[in-house]
Amino acid sequence: MNRILVCCQTGFSILMLLIVVCGCSVNKKNVSGLITLVNNETEKKVDVLIDKNLFTSYLYSDDISVLKKTTLYPIIAANGQTVTRGYPLNTRPNERTDHPHHIGAWFNFGDVNGLDFWGNSDEIKTPKEKLGTIRHEKIVALENGEQKASMDVQANWLKPDGSVLLKEETKFVFYAENGKRIIDRVTTLKAQSEMVSFNDTKEGMFAIRTARELEHPSDSPVNLSDENGHKTTVKVVNNTGVSGNYMSSEGIEGADVWGTRAKWMALSGTINKEDVTLVIMDGPQNMGYPTYWHARSYGLFSANPFGQKAFTDGKEASMNFSLKPNSSVTFTYRIEILNGNYSRERLESEYQKFVND
Repeated sequence: MNRILVCCQTGFSILMLLIVVCGCSVNKKNVSGLITLVNNETEKKVDVLIDKNLFTSYLYSDDISVLKKTTLYPIIAANGQTVTRGYPLNTRPNERTDHPHHIGAWFNFGDVNGLDFWGNSDEIKTPKEKLGTIRHEKIVALENGEQKASMDVQANWLKPDGSVLLKEETKFVFYAENGKRIIDRVTTLKAQSEMVSFNDTKEGMFAIRTARELEHPSDSPVNLSDENGHKTTVKVVNNTGVSGNYMSSEGIEGADVWGTRAKWMALSGTINKEDVTLVIMDGPQNMGYPTYWHARSYGLFSANPFGQKAFTDGKEASMNFSLKPNSSVTFTYRIEILNGNYSRERLESEYQKFVND
């Protein structure tokens, strides 16, 4: 009888242990994708962590010698591969060292009332009176969550004299899914006391500068950083690890996508033997939808609704846009970073999820 009782107790203990273990596994699976936003006021950044691993950081340095705008940098795929270029903040070996104003993923424009908010860099010798800057004002809200988190921020588009031309309110929404990372950006720009004009130019608007591996191979010599990440002056032809290819929602591929209209644009490649697909999606409610694409083979990847004349070499009329004092306009975009290569059909399905969210 005692043996039977001991066996029953032992069996019950094993059963309970199995239930606890299984239960822990289920709970662990449920919390996978926990997104935490951590504001580091000392370093002037908000880290976006997924299960304690860095996804991206919102950089808002008030040191104008470091940043002329706010940006998301770096951006890291679910498979751990960094899809943004390191230069100029943290230059990695064998990457291009051109266009120092291309940092992370950003939102600005090249001709706003004649001011260049796009090409502002200390390395570019544009007269200061022609340059605009975007300065972070405050973090309004941070909301953590499982598989979804959000951040509301405010910023000012400043004229060279420091006066405010535009007030910016931006909501970032971050998503984490299996093999997928998503960033939604909803930005509202409000004019202040004067008319604000966005004048037709290719230099805009919602952009990302990609890692070297996502560029298209090139036969032209370029400046690459050395093995220690230092800038060099000797141009070379070197396509080691370069594997990028664009594909638009309209079926256009490669460098031919530049200056075309599309609902979305994808860039696929291989980083450290891991396939990655990077997609930018244009919200149907945006001005100029479907947007033009300032998508260059050297890794600049940008949606620009206000470049119709520039992108068509003058064949189409200028796409200028103006805001009256105290009026506003909103732009909505999505970035998806996907593990693997995606077909056009699968990417269209992803776009429809964005539209219907």
